[in-house]
Amino acid sequence: MGKGPGLYSEIGKRTRDLLTRDYSYDHKFTVTTTTSTGLAFTSTGINKGEKFLGDLTTQFKHQNVTVDVKADTQSNILSTVTVNEVAPGAKTIFTFTIPDQKSGKVELQYLHDYAGISTAVGLTASPVVDFTGAIGSDGLAAGGEVAFNTASGSFTKYNAGIGFTKPDFSAAVHFVDKGDIIKATYSHTVSPLTRTTVGAEIAHKLSTNENTFTIGGLHSLDPLTTVKARLNNQGKLAAVIQHEWRPKSLVTLSGEVDSRALEKNAKIGLALALKP
Repeated sequence: MGKGPGLYSEIGKRTRDLLTRDYSYDHKFTVTTTTSTGLAFTSTGINKGEKFLGDLTTQFKHQNVTVDVKADTQSNILSTVTVNEVAPGAKTIFTFTIPDQKSGKVELQYLHDYAGISTAVGLTASPVVDFTGAIGSDGLAAGGEVAFNTASGSFTKYNAGIGFTKPDFSAAVHFVDKGDIIKATYSHTVSPLTRTTVGAEIAHKLSTNENTFTIGGLHSLDPLTTVKARLNNQGKLAAVIQHEWRPKSLVTLSGEVDSRALEKNAKIGLALALKP
């Protein structure tokens, strides 16, 4: 996580990425180009079954300000303005979507050697206020997140977690879904040379006394090719192979089968990302 505890969202992130990142069963194509002035354009197309979705993102950076504008095929325009170092360790993020007049939100993040805080407020008459906080030091963090709806006067979310991270392993315990689910995650790098990593997530739902688990792993076949696999207690087995066929350009093939119902069609996904 770097110096300090980071934000609350970083607690257990290494294991979450191991078990979920790059597992996609759509057909996705992304092309990114950059002009000499630093203006970046990213075009994305996704084929979801019989539906095709696309968007175009433009990013411009000037000193400590970054502006992102994304237009999609649903006639939505999402704008994000990020101002870094408005104060030492602090940045402000302003987002809004056109034509949704109630989508405006402003977020303030502050990172310290022993704390990470983020506060987001919707720009409406009765906004939803989100707050996350983490305390600790490099490698050890504890924190939580809450969301309060000022219109109803009620908390819509409150979660908490604690995590411990070292270069070769990561462990975390979370209390999510308003404390109804206890989730423990762990990942361990067996071989740094081949990036071989194994991990697991176990969750217990108090209201139904139900347990779920997912195990997974990662291994680099060579410096440019990585394979991943995971299996959960529902018998769903998934795998990913990713190859960097040129610098910053990736082709990713993923699939999933239900080992308890092999007669069902397997899910297959393909993603191609091109960068200059």
